Amino acid sequence: MESTLFSGYALREVQLKNRVVASPMWQYIGREGRPVDRHLVNLGRLAEGGAGLVIQEGTLIERRGCGTVGDIGIWSDEQVPGLKRLADVVREGGSVPGIQLMHAGRKARQKSPFQGRGPLERSDAIPDWDAWEPIGPSAIAFAPGYPVPRAMEVADIATVLSAWKSAARRARDAGYEVMNLHGGHGYLVQQFLSEASNQRADAYGGSFVNRIRFLMEAVEAIRSEWPQGKPLIVRLSAVDQGWTLDESVALARTLRTAGVDMIDCSSGGLSGSPLTAGAKAAYGYQVPYAAHIREHAQIPTMAVGLIVHAHQAEQIVATGAADLVALARELIHNPHWPIDAAQKLGVDPEFGVAGERAGFWLRRRSATVPGLRPSTFAEP
Repeated sequence: MESTLFSGYALREVQLKNRVVASPMWQYIGREGRPVDRHLVNLGRLAEGGAGLVIQEGTLIERRGCGTVGDIGIWSDEQVPGLKRLADVVREGGSVPGIQLMHAGRKARQKSPFQGRGPLERSDAIPDWDAWEPIGPSAIAFAPGYPVPRAMEVADIATVLSAWKSAARRARDAGYEVMNLHGGHGYLVQQFLSEASNQRADAYGGSFVNRIRFLMEAVEAIRSEWPQGKPLIVRLSAVDQGWTLDESVALARTLRTAGVDMIDCSSGGLSGSPLTAGAKAAYGYQVPYAAHIREHAQIPTMAVGLIVHAHQAEQIVATGAADLVALARELIHNPHWPIDAAQKLGVDPEFGVAGERAGFWLRRRSATVPGLRPSTFAEP
């Protein structure tokens, strides 16, 4: 059968072999801001599993922008060789390497999920504690018990904007082909967007135009270094505390004119999980946001959130609800989900040499091991 999911997709001069995206997934295993070999293993298996685009976990543009211990960064030229290895392994695995750039802002210095979240405590094991400073547009804590961030002065804003620009240059030099700017989930960019976290009285607060200024200037800084032939995607929390879907549409329209190619549509995170933003945990629960922004802002979108089944993903892109689908948990369960999905949809996509090897392995194992199913979940 013909499949939109496996029809390929072009973003500027970058061609994706299919519309399946490996969403950024944190590993929490970096060492002093640098990736380790397990990062190579994780990204390599996602690439060989058949995803058209593999986006590396959120990579921090400043040391003080790290969310937790184990984050990896791109704030120094010394980090570029290690990042280049990650981009290379994804490309050699038959996929397009992408990177997500971010700054945690007031959500810095937290425990990892494995530690139960919550604020970190000062420790001799973190010698640069004072350099790891939570900052934000206003002196408003993320939640009770968390440190109150230092309200950013205009000079701080200029420094962070310069960090976006330098990070884009390093990402270019490392060989990434797609960039995802994290503007959601309660991190620094969204802290500027939302009235709940931004109570500034200067040019970066108050009106809608002022609250989006920081993001628009970050986009300009990135575009000054990021090649014109390479796409820039912005992840937004489409709805959240102090932020509405209508505002997301208006922002998406403005971003489109500034050189942004796609909106990655999520929700929540400013004061809790996406579910606190009013969404319900059901299959594709955030897809309506992608569909709404795509229709009303006239910009391509990426859908994410409990996209599990092959036919579900096919329907999302075939009906025009979104242009790409991003998976996370499903790819943890089964990195070869794209190959499995292609088999279920009755198509034979061009996965590339590495992907073909993985597909052959799955077919062989399915034929020789009674009852083996490549997919974690049965189709509905």
